[in-house]
Amino acid sequence: MKPTRGQGAGDHKEKKRGSARRLLITIDGPAGVGKSTVSQSLAKHLGYVYLDTGALYRAVAWKIQQLKSDPNDPIQVEAILSHTDIGILPQTDGIAIQIDGVVVEPGALRTPEVSQLASTIAALPRVRAWLLPVQRKFGEACGVVAEGRDMGTRVFPQADIKFFLDADVTVRAMRRHLEFAQKGRDQSLESVQEDMTARDRRDRTREIAPLYPAEEATIIDTSHQSADQVVEQMMKVIADRL
Repeated sequence: MKPTRGQGAGDHKEKKRGSARRLLITIDGPAGVGKSTVSQSLAKHLGYVYLDTGALYRAVAWKIQQLKSDPNDPIQVEAILSHTDIGILPQTDGIAIQIDGVVVEPGALRTPEVSQLASTIAALPRVRAWLLPVQRKFGEACGVVAEGRDMGTRVFPQADIKFFLDADVTVRAMRRHLEFAQKGRDQSLESVQEDMTARDRRDRTREIAPLYPAEEATIIDTSHQSADQVVEQMMKVIADRL
């Protein structure tokens, strides 16, 4: 495996010279709280690099799906990891994920099937250990907003600022259902909420790096707030640290 940050991350690191202090910011939380939208918007506001770590787990899940392998078979998973190369390529509007030298269409990594599979393999210690250096290598860049589920607790415990977003599960399910509908995916609201509840249970109860707020994290309930309102709250916290 050869973790890749891409030219954009290197260019970004150079911007540290002559600029204000650039922070490592983590944003954790369950599915449907608006992490991706908020994280990308915050990164844009700050001129930072955005790291969607969930996309890395979906990348592994996507490859397992393509090979029709059993995600519950540690031998099969281990074999796949040993022959997989994942690269992170910074883009102006986020990141692109490269799997074995080929950039994968973002939509292919965000199907309900891949998302559920990603949640399953995220509970596997071997997968988490394999992806840890990929994430940390990218985080060496100056000025990063890292989104995920264990960014502030395990991947970047030294982060300058940590946020944890949460929201009522019914609100989160409605948001995800609307997102699927806009993309032409036919899945009932009831089914979306059932999938989300099951994923919450897996994420919060797994033995390795379970989902929970870091002790020093600022917790924001997004149930009744727009992405802009959440970013505004975050900017106030960040302003106090610069």
